[in-house]
Amino acid sequence: MARYDLPDEAWIIIQSLLPAEPAIPRAGRPWAEHRKIINGMFWILCSGAPWRDLHERYV
Repeated sequence: MARYDLPDEAWIIIQSLLPAEPAIPRAGRPWAEHRKIINGMFWILCSGAPWRDLHERYV
């Protein structure tokens, strides 16, 4: 786990509040993992870096 990543205990609490991955993929944007996106947001907020400097593991 990286420095600003959401801990497993917190992820368990919020995971049920997010939509599930669709069984049949639809056209448009590819499905992204919610946890990876949330961790990327925390990384930006906590590090103070601009969005263009978002680390590759969150893309």
